[in-house]
Amino acid sequence: MQAETRPAATRRIELLDILRGVALLAMAVYHFTWDLEFFGYVARGLAEQGGWRLFARAIASSFLFLVGIGLVLAHGRGIRWRSFVRRLAQVAAGAGIITLATYLATPQGFVFFGILHQIAIASVLGLVALRLPFIATFALGIAVVMLPQLVQTDLTNPIWLAWIGLSAQAPMSNDFVPVFPWTGAVLVGIAFSQAANRFGLWSRLASWNERLSRLQPLARLGRHSLLFYLVHQPLLFGLVYLASMVAPPDQTAAFAESCRATCTESRDASYCERYCGCVQDDLSERDLLTKYLTNRLDEAGRTQIGESVTMCSFRSEP
Repeated sequence: MQAETRPAATRRIELLDILRGVALLAMAVYHFTWDLEFFGYVARGLAEQGGWRLFARAIASSFLFLVGIGLVLAHGRGIRWRSFVRRLAQVAAGAGIITLATYLATPQGFVFFGILHQIAIASVLGLVALRLPFIATFALGIAVVMLPQLVQTDLTNPIWLAWIGLSAQAPMSNDFVPVFPWTGAVLVGIAFSQAANRFGLWSRLASWNERLSRLQPLARLGRHSLLFYLVHQPLLFGLVYLASMVAPPDQTAAFAESCRATCTESRDASYCERYCGCVQDDLSERDLLTKYLTNRLDEAGRTQIGESVTMCSFRSEP
């Protein structure tokens, strides 16, 4: 998931590989939680709320920040086109595999522009910033991060334009990392690496390599980040699937817990008890509860859920 990180005249900086390895393990933890949610072992929406949401964003930001650092270390003294194109092709191929696999597995939320897509396009866009002063690169990165907060338009709502990141309505996708604001993290990483070059930080960090020898397993993991990214989620997903065959989760309990947690943010507990019970019973009668909990709803099913929510909202009033 990372451009090469060793210019011709510089030793590899083990700390960067270690940090990438830590980010990969954190990503695996998050994806395992997502898998548990998908199969109904934890409350629906858990992986997209509160601390878990912040955790996911921190992981994505760290990967993209490291991509920016790697671009400078690998190509800051001149773009090595053969190496760059080879790595870009690998990342783009990985992105294509993710899109195809998720379309087959979860077509209603397939990944059309996830972290690998973002890394591929940001690696190309980031080349423009390699010759800028680090302060200018940093300012550009902050501007890219802030733009979606200031500009939103329905013109980019269609899926073929949503990757830009300025849509008024976010698309349905299990992993969405658009150009705005996420390319900003790459630019900030480039700025950091440019500043580190200027002030001699990288040579000092390279001198730590021997002291970090005990963390070699993490460093080796970080050096094979693309392979790990492509392999880990199918393995985790498969393990949770097998577990669901042996010990199926109590999906109705997970639904009730998730419903009450969401409802009590705006209504009192007694109303939420009535409302969630009504929705659960109605969805069970319509044979929609399991489909909802396993993300297998079609458009007609989503319409029926809307009808159920509206009906139960009225019925649950005192």
